[in-house]
Amino acid sequence: MPALPANDFVRDAPGNPEQLIIQGDWTLPHYAELRRLILKARSGKSAWSDADLSQLGKLDTAGGQLLAELLGHDLLLRLSDSSELPRERRALLKRIVDSQQETAPEHLPPRATLLELLERVGKAMAVFWQHTTDLLGFIGLTLAGFARNLLRPGNWRVTAVVAQIEQTALNAVPIVALLTFMVGAVIAFLGATVLSEFGASIYTVDLIAFSFLREFAVLLTAILMAGRTASAFTAQIGSMKANEEIDAIRALGLNPLDILVLPRVLAMLVALPLLTFVAMISGLFGGAMVCALSLDISPTMFLSILQNNVEVRHFLLGMAKAPLFAFLIAIIGCLEGFKVSGSAESVGEHTTSSVVQSIFVVILIDALAALFYMEMGW
Repeated sequence: MPALPANDFVRDAPGNPEQLIIQGDWTLPHYAELRRLILKARSGKSAWSDADLSQLGKLDTAGGQLLAELLGHDLLLRLSDSSELPRERRALLKRIVDSQQETAPEHLPPRATLLELLERVGKAMAVFWQHTTDLLGFIGLTLAGFARNLLRPGNWRVTAVVAQIEQTALNAVPIVALLTFMVGAVIAFLGATVLSEFGASIYTVDLIAFSFLREFAVLLTAILMAGRTASAFTAQIGSMKANEEIDAIRALGLNPLDILVLPRVLAMLVALPLLTFVAMISGLFGGAMVCALSLDISPTMFLSILQNNVEVRHFLLGMAKAPLFAFLIAIIGCLEGFKVSGSAESVGEHTTSSVVQSIFVVILIDALAALFYMEMGW
């Protein structure tokens, strides 16, 4: 072993090169100097058989970590059991030894692919069931909150609702209008291309009207709101959860459901039908523009066909789905925000989860509604 330079922390025992004498304060302020001494001491030797800690001064966690690095796991474990050390110092060294104890990787027998697949499916179903029960429970809590505050106008937070309507509805009008305008134009192009082969180009107007009034306007708007608003709700409430602001609200004797959830749900119930109406108008306008440019169907003729061939019930059936989508999107966004565990990573995970769940639920409900309308003959 190379000779240690003169220092105040560690030296060889006189007459016994296998023993070290630890002295001085092994604390964080001396970390850099202790680190250099340890590298010097271990440069030519892997372990010592004994160490004397009787002259050790102060010791903290950083110093204990360096002691473990210098003396090794086995020697430090033996020293931590020594009755010559104070009880608190033995407890600290024992805790450091336990934290550094290496566990050999467990060699599991190879598993069958089918069993592993079934295990994954089972875990996915358990997660799906947990999400479903959480969602149903939160829906019940929210409806109970609505019922509790329905006859108490003093509890209504009108300012918060108006602010949320501005963020969720007014600020989203440009992107909803632009997206549905382009989709309307695409559907008109597709209809003109396919129907012209059968000499039925005039029915492009019916195709645009039926698709946007019954399905595309509300579905595209709901998907946009799921990606834009549900994630915003989760991020806002999740950040408040991480900063313990929700705990502060409860400490003040207030109900976070009344303050954070109900205004957002009410705002979405107002915003999504309005945006759906904007989407219908924009989609029809996009289709009418393509009809005028490529099919020689003037806007006047477009409106005339729309009035004669398309019943109002298609508009009502499309609008009827908007409040349901709005309620579910707002509930999922708020619920995922309350699930945040306190870190920025958790906020990101639950924000992504809220978007995925919202889009999945919207598409599922829309498919079920389409089947229901078909069976009812609407």
